Amino acid sequence: MSVKIENLFHIYNPGSPFETKALDDINLEIKAGEFVGLIGHTGSGKSTLTQHLNGLLKPSKGKIYINGEDITSKDIKLRDIRKKVGLVFQYPEHQLFEETVYKDIAFGPINLGLSEDEIAARIREAMDLVKLPFEELKDRSPFELSGGQKRRVAIAGVLAMKPEVLILDEPTAGLDPRGRDEILEQIKSLHQKVQNTVILVSHSMEDIARLVDRIIVMHKGKIALTGTSREVFKEVETLESIGLGIPQITYLMKMLKENNIQLREDILTIEEAKEEIMKWLRGRKNA
Repeated sequence: MSVKIENLFHIYNPGSPFETKALDDINLEIKAGEFVGLIGHTGSGKSTLTQHLNGLLKPSKGKIYINGEDITSKDIKLRDIRKKVGLVFQYPEHQLFEETVYKDIAFGPINLGLSEDEIAARIREAMDLVKLPFEELKDRSPFELSGGQKRRVAIAGVLAMKPEVLILDEPTAGLDPRGRDEILEQIKSLHQKVQNTVILVSHSMEDIARLVDRIIVMHKGKIALTGTSREVFKEVETLESIGLGIPQITYLMKMLKENNIQLREDILTIEEAKEEIMKWLRGRKNA
């Protein structure tokens, strides 16, 4: 499912002393099935932008099209938008409220007016997607679970609605490294399996570099850069000037090259760095 944004503006507290332009003439297109990373310093407009995509915020000006349908139209129903676009907030486990895992995940599908059989099938499928054992956990209170499991229950609640566009706003915030890696691996696996459109908001350059097809960089309510990971992370000076950086492993490879160790500078992941260094070592051995 594609997303197209045209001349989008959003102003908080218009006409008051606290007026703030959060989005400033955003024009953007995301293709169906694309996995996009959205990065930017705090206050850059990332969350404001994503909240427009499922109708939580209305634009001050501009249009948003989901699969060609104008969701800013007065005739559109929010329920219809949220069938198509699922949004997982930061710390989504804070929104858990039901007495069992099953009931919490069922909340969204029930509001879609689905049959009991379809709801049950969706809950089982969503729990499977986020690697939560159905029989073991369905009757447990979500509040008894670990932090990582709570996060996965909250994500499963959105997945059970089968959104064609999935937006994740810092989905690993506050998790330990193992929990973070598990969540990200499940998001990547889900995208590969169902080929939905995914927008991942993150402060982690390493996670973005490893996962996404394309990066969108925001700064002061505008799009500062967009391109593949390699294209965007080449722009070191631009990124640093707006309070961002590049993956730590990319900094390391640049430093090694500056010290006359002939390695590629566009390395983005530890796996790529390992392969490049091993290749360099083999070359020295055979020289």
